[in-house]
Amino acid sequence: MSKKKEQLLEQSEKLFDQHGFHTVGLKQIIKESNVALMTMYNHFASKEALILEVLRRRDERYFDILENAISNQGNLAIRLAEAHINWLRINGSNGCMFLRAKEEYSLEPSFNGEIVSFTEQHKRRLIDFFTSKGLNSNEALRLELLFEGATALAEVFAIETVATEFHHSVSSLFSE
Repeated sequence: MSKKKEQLLEQSEKLFDQHGFHTVGLKQIIKESNVALMTMYNHFASKEALILEVLRRRDERYFDILENAISNQGNLAIRLAEAHINWLRINGSNGCMFLRAKEEYSLEPSFNGEIVSFTEQHKRRLIDFFTSKGLNSNEALRLELLFEGATALAEVFAIETVATEFHHSVSSLFSE
């Protein structure tokens, strides 16, 4: 991947995470990425194509972190919860970028249903990931509910407070 494309993707993700998708314009993305408008269009046909690539990369990084947590010893749900909290610590506590994209683009389904579809697939993949690692479908849904709650509350409360209670909740529900 070219250095300019990487800059564009990294900066776009930061901007979208901090400000949302509709409030960030192409001029801001171009300026803060230090690339030319033509460079952006050489890599992405539209802002929505850029958003999809940002979401795809974030999805891939997130699942890599969860997959790496599987290799450790101990309670599966607790290992996954610890990986999720570490994700929030590293990537900030601005809520779920996927749900934000779904919220913003659900208002315009004819405009770009692909973004909404991808965000919904991300949530389904999380359930599928949990079940592929040995949780039953009810346990997978419970764990995802706890993940979503921790993500949402990390926007409001100190991350370590959320981490402590998240760990307690997961431990209580998934004790071996």
